[in-house]
Amino acid sequence: MDWSDELHAVLLGINGYMNRPDIDRAFLARAGVKLDRALFPLLTRIGLHRPIGVVELANLAGRDHSVVSRQVAKLESLGLVERRAATGDQRVRLLEPSAKGQAMLDRFAAARRGLMAEHLDDWTDAERTQLLDLLRRFSAAIADPGRTAGATRRRSVVATDPETGPKPPN
Repeated sequence: MDWSDELHAVLLGINGYMNRPDIDRAFLARAGVKLDRALFPLLTRIGLHRPIGVVELANLAGRDHSVVSRQVAKLESLGLVERRAATGDQRVRLLEPSAKGQAMLDRFAAARRGLMAEHLDDWTDAERTQLLDLLRRFSAAIADPGRTAGATRRRSVVATDPETGPKPPN
């Protein structure tokens, strides 16, 4: 199997894990939050990409714009998000978490940190840093549709020796 096939399989596995209803329900329970699990990823993305329009949010969530629009209306009715006019264009309405929504996002963050600590408790700080660095680099590489091989190649990732720790790039 080619390395890219293995990468694809791993990414599908992670995606499947991240989209499992039972995992979402358990996470929401851990955070002490009662929220429709379909709204949870939208609120999370609004918090991460604030301010954001509904069309961009739908694209990020991989959902139909009309479905996301109805779900955002539900988030608004729950007092978790607010719409405001975009700077420079009063016709464009952008979403941001309300104070109540931010408090919920803070609970999500605490629950996520706890889960990550449990799941990666046997990883060193250097391994966690290397994972994050590689994922950031991978995300940047696939997010740029005009990228050509080597055009944005960087040596930003720090190699890690298990005995001596991080090594600077060559």
